[in-house]
Amino acid sequence: MSSSQFFGDSVFWIEIEKIKPNPFQPRREFDEARLKDLAESIRMYGILQPLTVTRKEFEKPDGGLGVEYELIAGERRLRASKIAGLQQVPVLIRSGEQDDKVKLELAIIENLQREDINSVDRARAFKRLADEFGMKHIQIAEKVGKSREYVSNTLRILDLPEEILNSLSEGKISEGHTRPLLMLSDRKEEQTVLFKEIITKKITVREAEAFARSVAHDRVRKKSLIDPALAELERKFKETLGTKVYIEKKENGGRIMIDFFDDADIQALLTRFLSTGKATVSAEAGKIYEATPLVVEESLIDDRAPAEVADEQNNEDLYSMKNFGV
Repeated sequence: MSSSQFFGDSVFWIEIEKIKPNPFQPRREFDEARLKDLAESIRMYGILQPLTVTRKEFEKPDGGLGVEYELIAGERRLRASKIAGLQQVPVLIRSGEQDDKVKLELAIIENLQREDINSVDRARAFKRLADEFGMKHIQIAEKVGKSREYVSNTLRILDLPEEILNSLSEGKISEGHTRPLLMLSDRKEEQTVLFKEIITKKITVREAEAFARSVAHDRVRKKSLIDPALAELERKFKETLGTKVYIEKKENGGRIMIDFFDDADIQALLTRFLSTGKATVSAEAGKIYEATPLVVEESLIDDRAPAEVADEQNNEDLYSMKNFGV
């Protein structure tokens, strides 16, 4: 039996201190609570799946030879083993010298096959496979067992500003919220407003989509709005009230519509009207889109059905504004 076969098929117990982390580890976020849970499981049952490493020999200062190992796959297990206080861990040693690209590919694929990797790390991993390996989206999809559309839509997340990406990584917004946010990529002011609404008011995915839909409606109106005087009045209303205001003229009279998210917004608008001591509400107050009463919870709400989420992930035109009917 050759040494390569021996290394490839055998499990060895290696001292943890001899294992160096993978410099190509694509994963940035590791949930501490989950690591502690895994560490407790390792204390009770041991490591059920060996880590994968490469073996390197180096010359010591005294002229002797030393051995160290570089991790390819199993970062979470290694970290949890350290928390559990293990001195040794089981490993599979990949024979031969692995070049940097192979290590990167193996580390990325191993992470992408885990369900708990966050969407930003997943998108960045896809991007590295595309940029550093020259892989097409369909090739990446085959590697991770997903559709090409899923890969393409995941990569589009990286078009969001860094502040939003950080919030997504930290779980402050959900992956479902990225769709309406990306719809507003060419409207940075509205995108920022929506992002702040998601963070501060914990609005649901459907409410965020409704906001993006209202922006689309506003675009259509501005293109067809002939009277510049009405456009200027809308602008002044928006500055005064801090929300979108729409004026519609009819043959006899017309109406003013004011956007709001919840009852608190309505109360704040009324207070602002009354505080002027001059204005009275005589026009019909309404909204362009439907919004359910807001309930602030600790966790964000993705109020879509699982099947709906899956369909969207594999939708080629997921982030196209044409998907939002006006």
